[in-house]
Amino acid sequence: MSALVSILSIYSFIFLGYIAKKIFTSQIDEKTLILISIYFMQPILTFWGLTRIPIDPTLILTPIIYIITITFTLIIMIFISKFIFDEQKNKSIFIVTALIGNTGNLGIPLGIAVFGEQSIPYTSIINIANIFFIYTVGIYFFSKGNFTFKESFFSMIKIPILWFSILALAFNYFHIPINLQIDKALQMGAYAAIVIQLLIFGIYLAKVNTKEQNYKLTVLTSSVKLIILPILGIIFSFIFSLDSYAAAILVLSLSTPLAVNNVNIAALYGCKPYLVTNVILFSTILFLLIFYFDLHIIKSIFGV
Repeated sequence: MSALVSILSIYSFIFLGYIAKKIFTSQIDEKTLILISIYFMQPILTFWGLTRIPIDPTLILTPIIYIITITFTLIIMIFISKFIFDEQKNKSIFIVTALIGNTGNLGIPLGIAVFGEQSIPYTSIINIANIFFIYTVGIYFFSKGNFTFKESFFSMIKIPILWFSILALAFNYFHIPINLQIDKALQMGAYAAIVIQLLIFGIYLAKVNTKEQNYKLTVLTSSVKLIILPILGIIFSFIFSLDSYAAAILVLSLSTPLAVNNVNIAALYGCKPYLVTNVILFSTILFLLIFYFDLHIIKSIFGV
Protein backbone atom coordinates (compact mmCIF):
# COMPACT_ATOMS: atom_id res chain seq x y z
CA MET A 1 0.00 0.00 0.00
CA SER A 2 2.80 2.43 0.93
CA ALA A 3 4.53 1.69 -2.40
CA LEU A 4 1.32 2.53 -4.28
CA VAL A 5 0.91 5.79 -2.34
CA SER A 6 4.52 6.72 -3.17
CA ILE A 7 3.92 6.12 -6.88
CA LEU A 8 0.68 8.12 -6.92
CA SER A 9 2.30 11.03 -5.06
CA ILE A 10 5.19 11.14 -7.50
CA TYR A 11 3.03 11.03 -10.62
CA SER A 12 0.65 13.69 -9.30
CA PHE A 13 3.33 16.28 -10.19
CA ILE A 14 3.45 14.92 -13.73
CA PHE A 15 -0.29 15.47 -13.94
CA LEU A 16 0.14 19.06 -12.70
CA GLY A 17 2.67 19.73 -15.46
CA TYR A 18 0.28 18.24 -18.01
CA ILE A 19 -2.62 20.44 -16.84
CA ALA A 20 -0.42 23.56 -16.73
CA LYS A 21 0.68 23.10 -20.35
CA LYS A 22 -2.88 22.42 -21.51
CA ILE A 23 -4.13 25.62 -19.86
CA PHE A 24 -1.28 28.01 -20.64
CA THR A 25 -0.02 26.37 -23.89
CA SER A 26 2.41 28.85 -25.48
CA GLN A 27 2.95 30.76 -22.22
CA ILE A 28 4.98 27.89 -20.78
CA ASP A 29 8.32 27.27 -22.47
CA GLU A 30 9.45 23.75 -21.59
CA LYS A 31 12.97 24.36 -22.94
CA THR A 32 13.52 27.00 -20.25
CA LEU A 33 12.62 24.53 -17.52
CA ILE A 34 14.92 21.93 -19.08
CA LEU A 35 17.90 24.31 -19.09
CA ILE A 36 17.20 25.30 -15.47
CA SER A 37 16.89 21.64 -14.51
CA ILE A 38 20.03 20.34 -16.24
CA TYR A 39 22.38 23.24 -15.55
CA PHE A 40 21.22 24.31 -12.07
CA MET A 41 18.74 22.06 -10.25
CA GLN A 42 20.08 18.61 -11.18
CA PRO A 43 23.63 19.48 -10.03
CA ILE A 44 22.19 20.62 -6.67
CA LEU A 45 20.18 17.40 -6.37
CA THR A 46 23.24 15.32 -7.22
CA PHE A 47 25.55 17.11 -4.80
CA TRP A 48 23.02 16.87 -1.98
CA GLY A 49 22.28 13.19 -2.68
CA LEU A 50 25.93 12.15 -2.85
CA THR A 51 26.73 13.76 0.50
CA ARG A 52 23.85 12.10 2.39
CA ILE A 53 25.64 8.86 3.25
CA PRO A 54 29.27 7.83 3.75
CA ILE A 55 30.75 5.78 0.92
CA ASP A 56 30.90 2.37 2.57
CA PRO A 57 33.13 -0.16 0.72
CA THR A 58 30.53 -2.86 1.41
CA LEU A 59 28.06 -0.97 -0.77
CA ILE A 60 30.38 -0.70 -3.77
CA LEU A 61 29.55 -4.12 -5.22
CA THR A 62 25.88 -3.20 -5.78
CA PRO A 63 26.46 -0.31 -8.24
CA ILE A 64 29.27 -2.30 -9.87
CA ILE A 65 26.81 -5.10 -10.71
CA TYR A 66 24.31 -2.43 -11.84
CA ILE A 67 26.89 -1.00 -14.27
CA ILE A 68 27.91 -4.48 -15.45
CA THR A 69 24.26 -5.32 -16.15
CA ILE A 70 23.49 -2.21 -18.20
CA THR A 71 26.88 -2.29 -19.98
CA PHE A 72 26.35 -5.90 -21.00
CA THR A 73 22.89 -4.97 -22.30
CA LEU A 74 24.29 -1.85 -24.01
CA ILE A 75 26.75 -3.92 -26.07
CA ILE A 76 24.00 -6.29 -27.20
CA MET A 77 21.62 -3.43 -28.08
CA ILE A 78 24.25 -1.57 -30.11
CA PHE A 79 24.68 -4.72 -32.18
CA ILE A 80 21.00 -5.60 -32.68
CA SER A 81 19.87 -1.99 -33.28
CA LYS A 82 21.63 -2.11 -36.65
CA PHE A 83 19.17 -4.76 -37.82
CA ILE A 84 16.03 -3.23 -36.27
CA PHE A 85 16.18 0.51 -37.03
CA ASP A 86 17.46 2.48 -40.00
CA GLU A 87 17.44 6.02 -38.59
CA GLN A 88 20.28 6.98 -36.22
CA LYS A 89 18.03 8.86 -33.80
CA ASN A 90 15.71 5.86 -33.41
CA LYS A 91 18.76 3.68 -32.77
CA SER A 92 19.97 6.12 -30.11
CA ILE A 93 16.59 6.26 -28.39
CA PHE A 94 16.35 2.47 -28.37
CA ILE A 95 19.89 1.99 -27.05
CA VAL A 96 19.90 4.67 -24.37
CA THR A 97 16.39 5.09 -22.98
CA ALA A 98 16.00 1.38 -22.24
CA LEU A 99 19.04 1.53 -19.98
CA ILE A 100 18.25 4.73 -18.09
CA GLY A 101 15.75 3.98 -15.34
CA ASN A 102 14.06 6.25 -12.83
CA THR A 103 16.36 5.18 -9.99
CA GLY A 104 16.23 8.55 -8.22
CA ASN A 105 12.80 10.17 -8.23
CA LEU A 106 11.04 6.79 -8.12
CA GLY A 107 13.65 4.21 -7.14
CA ILE A 108 14.66 5.78 -3.81
CA PRO A 109 11.12 6.34 -2.42
CA LEU A 110 10.07 2.90 -3.68
CA GLY A 111 13.02 1.34 -1.88
CA ILE A 112 11.93 3.04 1.34
CA ALA A 113 8.32 1.90 0.89
CA VAL A 114 9.23 -1.73 0.11
CA PHE A 115 12.44 -2.38 2.09
CA GLY A 116 12.50 0.41 4.68
CA GLU A 117 14.87 3.31 5.27
CA GLN A 118 17.85 0.94 5.51
CA SER A 119 17.59 0.66 1.72
CA ILE A 120 18.57 4.33 1.22
CA PRO A 121 22.35 3.73 1.06
CA TYR A 122 21.84 1.08 -1.63
CA THR A 123 19.32 3.00 -3.74
CA SER A 124 21.37 6.19 -3.44
CA ILE A 125 24.60 4.60 -4.61
CA ILE A 126 22.77 2.83 -7.47
CA ASN A 127 21.42 6.24 -8.45
CA ILE A 128 24.98 7.57 -8.48
CA ALA A 129 25.93 4.91 -11.03
CA ASN A 130 22.84 5.73 -13.09
CA ILE A 131 23.65 9.45 -13.05
CA PHE A 132 27.14 8.86 -14.43
CA PHE A 133 25.71 6.61 -17.14
CA ILE A 134 23.08 9.21 -18.10
CA TYR A 135 25.52 12.08 -18.40
CA THR A 136 28.21 10.14 -20.26
CA VAL A 137 26.85 7.34 -22.44
CA GLY A 138 23.37 8.90 -22.54
CA ILE A 139 24.56 12.28 -23.76
CA TYR A 140 26.89 10.68 -26.30
CA PHE A 141 24.11 8.69 -27.98
CA PHE A 142 21.42 11.39 -27.78
CA SER A 143 23.77 13.92 -29.39
CA LYS A 144 25.12 11.43 -31.92
CA GLY A 145 22.44 12.11 -34.53
CA ASN A 146 23.29 15.83 -34.72
CA PHE A 147 26.93 16.02 -33.65
CA THR A 148 30.31 14.46 -34.47
CA PHE A 149 32.13 12.29 -31.93
CA LYS A 150 34.29 15.24 -30.87
CA GLU A 151 31.26 17.51 -30.44
CA SER A 152 29.43 14.77 -28.50
CA PHE A 153 32.42 14.34 -26.20
CA PHE A 154 32.64 18.04 -25.43
CA SER A 155 28.88 18.10 -24.88
CA MET A 156 29.36 15.49 -22.17
CA ILE A 157 32.10 17.29 -20.29
CA LYS A 158 30.23 20.63 -20.38
CA ILE A 159 27.29 19.24 -18.40
CA PRO A 160 27.86 20.51 -14.80
CA ILE A 161 26.30 17.50 -13.08
CA LEU A 162 29.44 15.45 -13.75
CA TRP A 163 31.67 17.97 -12.05
CA PHE A 164 29.26 18.39 -9.14
CA SER A 165 29.23 14.60 -8.74
CA ILE A 166 33.02 14.51 -8.52
CA LEU A 167 32.99 17.41 -6.06
CA ALA A 168 30.36 15.68 -3.90
CA LEU A 169 32.34 12.44 -3.87
CA ALA A 170 35.43 14.40 -2.79
CA PHE A 171 33.44 16.03 0.05
CA ASN A 172 32.21 12.59 1.04
CA TYR A 173 35.56 10.82 0.84
CA PHE A 174 37.51 13.48 2.75
CA HIS A 175 34.67 13.99 5.28
CA ILE A 176 34.46 17.71 4.56
CA PRO A 177 31.67 19.13 6.76
CA ILE A 178 28.82 21.11 5.22
CA ASN A 179 27.31 24.00 7.16
CA LEU A 180 23.83 23.13 8.46
CA GLN A 181 22.19 26.13 6.80
CA ILE A 182 23.90 25.42 3.49
CA ASP A 183 22.75 21.81 3.75
CA LYS A 184 19.16 23.01 4.28
CA ALA A 185 19.41 25.18 1.18
CA LEU A 186 20.78 22.24 -0.81
CA GLN A 187 17.93 20.06 0.44
CA MET A 188 15.38 22.66 -0.72
CA GLY A 189 17.06 22.76 -4.14
CA ALA A 190 17.12 18.96 -4.34
CA TYR A 191 13.40 18.60 -3.68
CA ALA A 192 12.67 21.44 -6.09
CA ALA A 193 14.74 19.64 -8.74
CA ILE A 194 12.60 16.51 -8.37
CA VAL A 195 9.37 18.48 -8.71
CA ILE A 196 10.62 20.45 -11.73
CA GLN A 197 11.74 17.22 -13.38
CA LEU A 198 8.28 15.68 -12.99
CA LEU A 199 6.58 18.87 -14.21
CA ILE A 200 8.75 18.83 -17.35
CA PHE A 201 7.56 15.32 -18.15
CA GLY A 202 3.93 16.37 -17.68
CA ILE A 203 4.42 19.39 -19.95
CA TYR A 204 5.81 17.18 -22.71
CA LEU A 205 2.96 14.72 -22.25
CA ALA A 206 0.51 17.53 -22.97
CA LYS A 207 1.99 17.93 -26.46
CA VAL A 208 2.35 14.27 -27.33
CA ASN A 209 0.53 13.06 -30.43
CA THR A 210 -0.21 9.36 -29.98
CA LYS A 211 -0.90 9.06 -33.72
CA GLU A 212 2.83 9.63 -34.30
CA GLN A 213 3.78 6.82 -31.94
CA ASN A 214 6.52 4.46 -33.11
CA TYR A 215 5.08 1.25 -31.69
CA LYS A 216 8.04 -0.95 -32.58
CA LEU A 217 10.46 1.38 -30.83
CA THR A 218 8.16 1.86 -27.85
CA VAL A 219 7.39 -1.82 -27.24
CA LEU A 220 10.97 -3.03 -27.74
CA THR A 221 12.47 -0.31 -25.54
CA SER A 222 9.97 -0.86 -22.72
CA SER A 223 10.39 -4.64 -22.91
CA VAL A 224 14.17 -4.36 -22.52
CA LYS A 225 13.81 -1.97 -19.57
CA LEU A 226 11.07 -3.75 -17.64
CA ILE A 227 11.71 -7.40 -18.49
CA ILE A 228 15.22 -8.06 -19.83
CA LEU A 229 17.16 -5.81 -17.44
CA PRO A 230 15.58 -7.20 -14.22
CA ILE A 231 16.20 -10.77 -15.42
CA LEU A 232 19.85 -9.96 -16.16
CA GLY A 233 20.08 -8.25 -12.76
CA ILE A 234 18.94 -11.47 -11.07
CA ILE A 235 21.44 -13.52 -13.06
CA PHE A 236 24.41 -11.24 -12.32
CA SER A 237 23.41 -11.03 -8.63
CA PHE A 238 23.80 -14.79 -8.36
CA ILE A 239 26.98 -14.86 -10.44
CA PHE A 240 28.65 -12.33 -8.11
CA SER A 241 27.05 -13.80 -4.95
CA LEU A 242 25.52 -10.48 -3.98
CA ASP A 243 23.82 -10.34 -0.58
CA SER A 244 20.11 -11.18 -0.97
CA TYR A 245 18.93 -7.87 0.52
CA ALA A 246 21.20 -5.81 -1.73
CA ALA A 247 20.27 -8.00 -4.71
CA ALA A 248 16.56 -7.42 -4.12
CA ILE A 249 17.12 -3.64 -4.06
CA LEU A 250 19.28 -3.86 -7.19
CA VAL A 251 16.59 -5.73 -9.13
CA LEU A 252 13.93 -3.32 -7.87
CA SER A 253 16.02 -0.40 -9.19
CA LEU A 254 16.45 -2.16 -12.55
CA SER A 255 12.67 -2.69 -12.68
CA THR A 256 11.80 1.03 -12.53
CA PRO A 257 10.32 2.63 -15.68
CA LEU A 258 12.28 4.89 -18.00
CA ALA A 259 13.73 8.02 -16.43
CA VAL A 260 12.20 11.43 -17.13
CA ASN A 261 15.79 12.66 -17.57
CA ASN A 262 15.65 11.02 -20.99
CA VAL A 263 13.29 13.80 -22.09
CA ASN A 264 15.69 16.48 -20.80
CA ILE A 265 18.66 15.20 -22.76
CA ALA A 266 16.65 14.31 -25.87
CA ALA A 267 15.22 17.84 -25.95
CA LEU A 268 18.59 19.45 -25.28
CA TYR A 269 20.19 17.63 -28.24
CA GLY A 270 17.20 17.54 -30.59
CA CYS A 271 16.70 13.77 -30.50
CA LYS A 272 12.90 13.47 -30.90
CA PRO A 273 11.88 14.46 -27.33
CA TYR A 274 8.17 13.86 -27.97
CA LEU A 275 8.84 10.36 -29.22
CA VAL A 276 10.98 9.78 -26.12
CA THR A 277 8.08 11.06 -24.01
CA ASN A 278 5.78 8.55 -25.72
CA VAL A 279 8.16 5.72 -24.90
CA ILE A 280 8.44 6.83 -21.25
CA LEU A 281 4.66 7.09 -20.93
CA PHE A 282 4.17 3.56 -22.27
CA SER A 283 6.88 2.16 -19.98
CA THR A 284 5.29 3.91 -17.00
CA ILE A 285 1.86 2.44 -17.71
CA LEU A 286 3.39 -1.01 -18.22
CA PHE A 287 5.36 -0.62 -14.99
CA LEU A 288 2.19 0.15 -13.02
CA LEU A 289 0.57 -2.98 -14.46
CA ILE A 290 3.41 -5.39 -13.66
CA PHE A 291 4.97 -3.85 -10.53
CA TYR A 292 2.84 -5.96 -8.15
CA PHE A 293 4.11 -9.15 -9.82
CA ASP A 294 7.70 -7.85 -9.84
CA LEU A 295 7.57 -7.46 -6.05
CA HIS A 296 6.34 -11.02 -5.56
CA ILE A 297 9.05 -12.39 -7.87
CA ILE A 298 11.80 -10.38 -6.10
CA LYS A 299 10.65 -11.45 -2.65
CA SER A 300 10.26 -15.11 -3.63
CA ILE A 301 13.71 -15.29 -5.25
CA PHE A 302 15.68 -13.40 -2.60
CA GLY A 303 13.50 -14.15 0.44
CA VAL A 304 13.28 -10.57 1.70
